[in-house]
Amino acid sequence: MEFYETINTRRTIRDFKEAPIDIKVIHRIIDAGMKAPTNDHMRDWHFLVITDVEIIQKLIKKIPKKVSDERLDWIMKSWKLEDDYQKRMYCDAIPKQYQMLLNASCVILPLFRQKQNLLQPKNLSDLNAFASIWCCVENILLASTAENYTCALRIPLGDEQEYARSVMNFPEEYMMPCYIAIGKPAEKAVYNKQKEYELINRIHINQW
Repeated sequence: MEFYETINTRRTIRDFKEAPIDIKVIHRIIDAGMKAPTNDHMRDWHFLVITDVEIIQKLIKKIPKKVSDERLDWIMKSWKLEDDYQKRMYCDAIPKQYQMLLNASCVILPLFRQKQNLLQPKNLSDLNAFASIWCCVENILLASTAENYTCALRIPLGDEQEYARSVMNFPEEYMMPCYIAIGKPAEKAVYNKQKEYELINRIHINQW
């Protein structure tokens, strides 16, 4: 797939069909992630790849299986969302968090080594490792698209990260920024339209 086609084709899809993924494809996708820029040039990243459904079920045990319409409505109101694009995205995303991970061909947990306290940084430099792992994640999303797979992310909430650590046994000094679900889109997968913008209004030459 040509580069700009990949960029324009990438979409977050949370409805997956049952479809295996070859380990060689996974290797290529993760290798693309490893090509991302790093904060310390060491690429101190590791990746837990889970294809076993029983392990995925155990991993996502903390995630609610269902979200009621009443709960979803409360979330929308409490977040005070006004943009229609944003509302549609969240209304699709929130109820599917458990199922999208369960139905994925594989779930990847990217891990990065964090030396400083991420939640109490002294300066922006303390966030460098966190910032660079997201460059890696973006490469993984684009590589998955180039391999004709789709992806969805979940940021761990509450004690999900520590629970995942207990299940997957990754070291204390490594942190997990997200779950990455990779799979083939289901026949009736929802493709949410992204918010439209005028590029010329987002570009500022030499000054704002």
